[in-house]
Amino acid sequence: MKGSLSSFVVDNAVIMGVKLPKMNELPDMTLKAIGIVRNEVKRPLKQDWEKVVSDIVVDSSLTEALDGLEDFSHIIVVYWMHQVTATGKLPTKVHPKGRQKLPLVGLFATRSPQRPNPVGVATVKLLKRRDNILKVEGLDAIDGTPVIDIKPYLPWNDSAANAKVAPWITKH
Repeated sequence: MKGSLSSFVVDNAVIMGVKLPKMNELPDMTLKAIGIVRNEVKRPLKQDWEKVVSDIVVDSSLTEALDGLEDFSHIIVVYWMHQVTATGKLPTKVHPKGRQKLPLVGLFATRSPQRPNPVGVATVKLLKRRDNILKVEGLDAIDGTPVIDIKPYLPWNDSAANAKVAPWITKH
């Protein structure tokens, strides 16, 4: 019913009085790398990322911005998956991990690297800071990956109590 707050009715791209933007109407954005990943991994791994030790070399002009980060055991790294190549039309449904035995689900219900924007996010163990270099463990990024942000891991903010996951994740 149009006008009812209890219903979700789409009328000319309007939901509950809010006009929905079209993809070509959304703003363009520009990101600037703040650093780069250095490690021995030249191609993406299928597994065992938790064992990978990497250096994140942050732009030296941002060295002071890292002050205090060494007091945290874990950090969140946001990076650009620069070697993910577009394969034509972006899929809206995929089999997680490319495994046909897993259900076909919406792209945003997966960690597939094929995304509208190839942004990666990882919570990693901070092993050491030396000036503008952070040594981390568990970063699932290959050598040369641009880093676009770093945040401290805050358990009360970054861990959801009573979180649930799709059943297919725990079965396989």
